[in-house]
Amino acid sequence: EFRRVLFRSHKPEGAFFLWLWCDGMPVTSAELYERLKSRGVIVVPGHYFFPGVDDPTWRHQTECLRISYAQDDALLERGLAIIAEEVRHAFG
Repeated sequence: EFRRVLFRSHKPEGAFFLWLWCDGMPVTSAELYERLKSRGVIVVPGHYFFPGVDDPTWRHQTECLRISYAQDDALLERGLAIIAEEVRHAFG
């Protein structure tokens, strides 16, 4: 069975990172970070960028990852492939 995983990326506008938003992800970005770290991919969970937001019903803050793309192209491609695998795994 095919399950479509929805994600969005913010326009980088000159930065060396982009935001990946996994809308409706059933695990938090902190949990995804741990999974990725165990596979050698380091990202930053989104919740660090929403200080003072205490609304647990607003899931956007736990559905985002900050990803640096200031890397060698081959390394970046491998990292993005691992991120895609783990996001698919998270959605089950």
